[in-house]
Amino acid sequence: MASCSWAENILQLLRKMNNFYLPGSCRSSCFRFEIEGAQVGWIPPHVASLLARYPDVFSSPHQGAVTLCHGLDSYEKRSEAVSHVLQALRQEPSLTCLKGWRDEKYSVMPRFSDCPLMWMERAATSLFGVKRYGVHINGYTVSDSQEVCMWLARRSHTKQTYPGLLDNMAAGGLAAGVGIKHTLVKECQEEACVPAAIAKKARPVATVSYTYEDEEGVFPESQFVFDLELPLEFKPIIGDGEVQEFYLLPIDKVKELLVTDDFKPNSAMVVLDFLIRHSYIDPDTEPYYQDFVTGLHQIL
Repeated sequence: MASCSWAENILQLLRKMNNFYLPGSCRSSCFRFEIEGAQVGWIPPHVASLLARYPDVFSSPHQGAVTLCHGLDSYEKRSEAVSHVLQALRQEPSLTCLKGWRDEKYSVMPRFSDCPLMWMERAATSLFGVKRYGVHINGYTVSDSQEVCMWLARRSHTKQTYPGLLDNMAAGGLAAGVGIKHTLVKECQEEACVPAAIAKKARPVATVSYTYEDEEGVFPESQFVFDLELPLEFKPIIGDGEVQEFYLLPIDKVKELLVTDDFKPNSAMVVLDFLIRHSYIDPDTEPYYQDFVTGLHQIL
């Protein structure tokens, strides 16, 4: 049998990262955020009460939903109107997430395959429970004796979120209008100085999706996951300062670290997915195998 304590810690991680679906979450009291009749997010009650100050932009809650006013009938009009509201709300002390304003635009749409209905400042997306997408890269090596090791990054202590924690070799959010592969190559180059010629060899292998809530709002997120086998002689180099150090670790050590408080939670999920896909977790010996897979692939 697999180690019960390790597996139980993994289950705890997955429950935490999917706590929006659990009994007692704010889900039952949230308002649907709808644009053109399609749901694009979840608005917590305290946020809805603040939006009531802006009746020219947001309608009053009706039948469990908050919508944009009818005159906001284009991508540009919606984006600009909401942006003005959010700029004003930056002065609201209860909205701590807006203190991390990034000037990064994220697309807002019901599903990833749909045309964006507007853009929204990244720091504000949790106030509206808007889906956020990102790209994560598992950088790993395979020795002549077939031993697999993984490159992990330790985040800079100056990062706005999860400072100082272990992370995937490279990762980044998907900005409005920017492609997945472009983001992959950009993040590899900026964070780890991986040449574009090597980064482009990364293989798309999965998505990892989950929804959690915390004091800053609701976070429905989906990460596009890539595996990148790196040359044995290659060593990532600190690039834009978002990483303070890189480590090349045997897979058993990486597995051990996943259940510590030293690992960024969603990146731990990405590595867990790697372990499952590469058969480091066996359904014959891990009784929670299906629970792991389900927890990694929730419908947003």
